[in-house]
Amino acid sequence: MSATEWFQARLRSGEKSKVPVAPESTAKGASKNAPKPSARATAERLQVTLRKADEALSPRALRRVLADLQAVIDPRVSEVEGGRRAHAIAVAYAAATPEERRDYWALMSEHFAADAQKLKTARDQHQAAVGTPDEGQAELRLRRALVSPRMRLLQRFAVEPEGMRFLVDLRSDLLPCLKADKRLLALDAELEHLFSTWFDVAFLELRRIDWDSPASLIEKLIRYEAVHDIKSWSDVKNRLDDSDRRCYGFFHPRLPNEPLIFVEVALVDRISDGITPLLDEAAVPVLPAKATTAIFYSISNTQNGLRGVSFGDSLIKRVVETLQDELPRLKTFATLSPIPGFRTWLARNAAELLPRLDEKREAELGRLVGSLPPTAERLLAAVDAATTFEAKSPLRQWLMQAAAEYLGRALVDGTPADPVARFHLGNGARVERLNWAGDPSPKGQKQSYGLMVNYLYDLKRLDKHRTWLADGKVAVSGDIESLFFKKG
Repeated sequence: MSATEWFQARLRSGEKSKVPVAPESTAKGASKNAPKPSARATAERLQVTLRKADEALSPRALRRVLADLQAVIDPRVSEVEGGRRAHAIAVAYAAATPEERRDYWALMSEHFAADAQKLKTARDQHQAAVGTPDEGQAELRLRRALVSPRMRLLQRFAVEPEGMRFLVDLRSDLLPCLKADKRLLALDAELEHLFSTWFDVAFLELRRIDWDSPASLIEKLIRYEAVHDIKSWSDVKNRLDDSDRRCYGFFHPRLPNEPLIFVEVALVDRISDGITPLLDEAAVPVLPAKATTAIFYSISNTQNGLRGVSFGDSLIKRVVETLQDELPRLKTFATLSPIPGFRTWLARNAAELLPRLDEKREAELGRLVGSLPPTAERLLAAVDAATTFEAKSPLRQWLMQAAAEYLGRALVDGTPADPVARFHLGNGARVERLNWAGDPSPKGQKQSYGLMVNYLYDLKRLDKHRTWLADGKVAVSGDIESLFFKKG
């Protein structure tokens, strides 16, 4: 079946699913359907015969699962045999209910921790050895004591070919439950630590995805696209077009047909100010040999279980290098990005921005909203009609200024408040330009009144911009700086 035939069949069937976990989309909170933790620790549950109403597995079944888990890391069995036993547990886990899966996590969390007494002894010995010739040996003993049986258990799951897929999915199941059950934090931390090693960019392959890619891979592209929904077969074909479009993804050897993250690129002759022309299937393509600018207009993470494992920075760098090798005329690399947190932030902070208006602007806005001085409530109600504002409208100017403040000055714990800004600015980009009505879609209106932003990747200044951000200063262009409100 060709990709076109597959897509048409899929549209007819009405099948559609989204996994919006992109850096260019807002993060998802804890699942409302996450199973509730049991009030009793597993140690207590293993000693009784009856389960309580909030417990999924019976004590007998719980003991059997614990014995199976312990058998995986039995020192008398080989790594291969341990992997085989782990695979059997993975099969049972796949058939378990969400409540039963929580019991698996609880057993892993509570019965495979590092030995507390050995850890204390090793830590005390290391402290005593600091500054002496024995310090290196003491540090080695401390490192060994820190390696928990749980770490070895997780490593055994990865022995089998499908083990990596199992662990990534397990963590995806686990993440929504962390807030309600702190006992799972250590298990999550060790999974993240292992993934940060196993999914290091040194082990990832950059691969181009095009219209000739397998239909199953294109299906995943459609499913995981989190920024601009793919609406039809011609839409996806346009995004994978050989002329002025590119799509690249990172792949891992253990997940060979599963992109971990992918980026969609448009080759153009200037920095784009709106998403509609980029997605227009009837637009005249720019000849790649004449393109001067590469616009990253959609970046999507695909694996929620790899949250906290960063490869977006490396993806962009590798794509830039690949494009420069292919098209030496490309000189400008920028994004066209959503501003997903802006409307919510403005609703909370509009009142704090009002005292920073000069008298003339305050009077103009007051007359427009029927309140002198203008109130936050009336301004927020007025800007809901943002799509109707003319170029010189004071309301439009105020909204642009507020967006500049949000992107250039709003920090939370020293990092940008907006999740997409946090991603790109953390990679060393700078806030280059705000674009009015850049995304006129309902989603764009809901997120940011239709505003979009360009982040510029100036390859010679990435490290400098990262240093600024570490010091609490966001890199912005002169155009953005000119929009800032006066400081209160």
